Amino acid sequence: MKTVDVESLKERMTVFIQSLQDDICGGLERLDGSARFREDSWTRPGGGGGRSRVLEDGAVLEKAGVNTSVVYGELEEQFAQKLQGEGRHFWAGGLSLVLHPRNPHVPTVHANYRFIHQGGKAWFGGGADLTPYYLYEEDAAHFHRVHRAACDAHDADYYPRFKAACDKYFYLRHREETRGVGGIFFENMGGDLEKEFAFVRDCGRAFLDAYLPIAERRKATPVTDAQRFWQEVRRGRYVEFNLVYDRGTVFGLETRGRTESILMSLPPQVRWRYDHHPEPGTPEARLVEVLRQPRDWARGG
Repeated sequence: MKTVDVESLKERMTVFIQSLQDDICGGLERLDGSARFREDSWTRPGGGGGRSRVLEDGAVLEKAGVNTSVVYGELEEQFAQKLQGEGRHFWAGGLSLVLHPRNPHVPTVHANYRFIHQGGKAWFGGGADLTPYYLYEEDAAHFHRVHRAACDAHDADYYPRFKAACDKYFYLRHREETRGVGGIFFENMGGDLEKEFAFVRDCGRAFLDAYLPIAERRKATPVTDAQRFWQEVRRGRYVEFNLVYDRGTVFGLETRGRTESILMSLPPQVRWRYDHHPEPGTPEARLVEVLRQPRDWARGG
């Protein structure tokens, strides 16, 4: 059996996520054209720390967070038993980003890539998903096709598996709808870690190609007050998912990471309107209809 050098993977993953953070932040600053990321470096009392970058009140991005962290130490026994590894000692390194655009015609987007070592087990996880407020089918198709290409370069079975996993994971059971139009999601593929690391690198590097063309295409679309209202209502769904279901939020809080960095995923302005339903036949109603039944976007919907 091939021996895996987990310590080397940790070192290389750390270098990769920090380099990817630089590249993504640079691309997003060019997209926005006015605002810049603020950087906060932090340390975790139990071991490790991170580098959080947040951009606020930009011309295109109302709020954007691109964070990296490398944390390690001892887990609480009860939480350690919920993870896939063994024992209480752990190491986790990853990059996580959430972008909340100002214009409701530009979709919110999330991505996360991580490597975790717990006891005698180590695994990669991550993915990226798109959350539109107004549905442009060509945008959803583009996002999925870029990620399908990244998957197909490694294994033809990856995209259908990880697309289905994304639809299942980013699902608000209490609303009976997906958070958005999906993307890919994977956790512990169970294969060769070196090959999986190469896959994670390609996925991370594909992010800007998947998102920037969409944002560039929609950022100058005229906006009405009613559309802004709808964006804030739909942002409420995003908050609900992150606080009720999101594993990354739970992991960060349980491992006593930096709270401000963990909750940077929440949008700057949001609203909950009691029993709100869009008018039938409107673009808003069409979005909700689509979110109730996942579609094969890479093949054109």
